[in-house]
Amino acid sequence: MLDILLARIQQKHRTMKYPDGPAPQLPGNYLGRPELAPGDCPFGCQRCLDACPTAALNRHQDRLGLDMGRCLFCGECVPVCPTQRLSFTLDYRMAASRRADLVTDAQGSCLAGALDAPRRRLFTRALNLRQVSAGGCNACEADSNVLTTIGWDLGRFGINFVASPRHADGLLITGPVPQNMRLGLLKTYEAVPAPKVVIVVGSCAISGGPFAGHEEVLDGVGDMLPVDLFIPGCPPHPLTILDGILRLLGRLSETS
Repeated sequence: MLDILLARIQQKHRTMKYPDGPAPQLPGNYLGRPELAPGDCPFGCQRCLDACPTAALNRHQDRLGLDMGRCLFCGECVPVCPTQRLSFTLDYRMAASRRADLVTDAQGSCLAGALDAPRRRLFTRALNLRQVSAGGCNACEADSNVLTTIGWDLGRFGINFVASPRHADGLLITGPVPQNMRLGLLKTYEAVPAPKVVIVVGSCAISGGPFAGHEEVLDGVGDMLPVDLFIPGCPPHPLTILDGILRLLGRLSETS
């Protein structure tokens, strides 16, 4: 017992101070929130659009737009652009309340807002989530699970993952939702007591990701369920997931 206590004293406090302190430092090769240079593209070429594996990039009258809900954050579009109008920043804040807010251009896009007042009063101090892997590859699931470890300690915010939807306040869904998971996902949603929240994590759950358009995939949650929070990425960084959930609960200000 004395050895255990001594080890704890030597290890000190391992849980990060975020959001009360600075966010963890992200590596230089992290691909975060995309940034598009303002103005028309002088070349008007198709190189970046052709390089994108999920058609996340679009061009309207020589102006580029990027759908973070489709983006795999692979970075393949960056080196092929002759004018370097595309870049990925170290900004981890990307979650949005509406699907349309994930479409970014040179003017940027909107971050997630808080839940409506009745649900915010219910869930801001305690939120239990049932995680549903709807055909996911386990990447988004793993980064969600990281939040429960000692370094992040999701439970200090009153947010926990539970085993049953009947014990949950909402769902956290990952994966492109194959046909075989459709009924199971709908039944799980129905089992959650009202009022409830729905959070979709990763490009697969938002748009189908690299599987979009396949006959056996429903291209994500889509119109199946009323979604309260969209968290883009492939997979999203744990910091992106935590930031989105805290914004949903009104625990972060709009300027933070």
